Amino acid sequence: MNASSIKRYQVRLQRVLEHIEAHLGDELTVEALSDVAAFSKHHFHRQFTSLFGIGVYRYVQLARLKRASYRLAFRDDDSILEIALDSGYEGPEAFARAFKQQIGQTPSGFREQPQWKPWYALYRPISDMKAIHMKRDWQLDRVKLVDTKDLRVLVLEHRGDPALLGDSIRRFIAWRKTVGLPPRLGPTFNILYDDPTTTPPDAFRLDLCVASDRALGADDTGLVAKMIPGGRCAVLRHVGSDDTFNDAAEFLYGTWLPQSGEEMRDVPFYCQRVAFFPDVPEHEAVTDLFLPLK
Repeated sequence: MNASSIKRYQVRLQRVLEHIEAHLGDELTVEALSDVAAFSKHHFHRQFTSLFGIGVYRYVQLARLKRASYRLAFRDDDSILEIALDSGYEGPEAFARAFKQQIGQTPSGFREQPQWKPWYALYRPISDMKAIHMKRDWQLDRVKLVDTKDLRVLVLEHRGDPALLGDSIRRFIAWRKTVGLPPRLGPTFNILYDDPTTTPPDAFRLDLCVASDRALGADDTGLVAKMIPGGRCAVLRHVGSDDTFNDAAEFLYGTWLPQSGEEMRDVPFYCQRVAFFPDVPEHEAVTDLFLPLK
């Protein structure tokens, strides 16, 4: 197969991953998924496994449980029964058995205190696979130059192993609820100091931010106020899973920047979270990446 044939083959199977993410609560049979890919149902399972390194049924199960675990950890208004039914299970008992078998905790135990390191180890191979096979053909004209204003943000600083970032996110969400700063009232940003794929875990740094002029008070223990300096920025909109986030960042740094003739300011790379997984399907999550320029 030549390069263009391989690309078309991969695109057809990428459509399957996106279809799965958009229909996690539906019945996802090999027959239906092979139709999405326009492959023979007699060979689809082997084709899927050969490219992605995981069987289609196991992938569907893990995708369902990933969304369920996000809702358990970060959306405490969603009941376990609701999450179970939305994940394609007949009831909470079947859901609890599957969740415990794969994740290692009961749904209620995970909601109370997630064990992120084994969760991260379970999903890391899938994240790596998606980073390889769901790359996009970024075009230079997708990058926009904008002038931003100084932005005051309230920050919870995550320092240390990225596998434990979920604990910081839970604290940040709980604080935002306490002080009445949901995403619709305060845009959400991340300041990205380090690449988790190349930084030693104990040296990793990331800031969880909400844009707000609110003064810090007694309810804000562990939070600090910072300023994201305004100025010229190159902005690239990334739509999809965080598993392919680094691909977008590498395009900005490694392809767009050298060809643009621009130079970076001494300001950290940052992003704005526009649409969040699990509120939208993972392939529909929206993040705007900001590369500060001179």
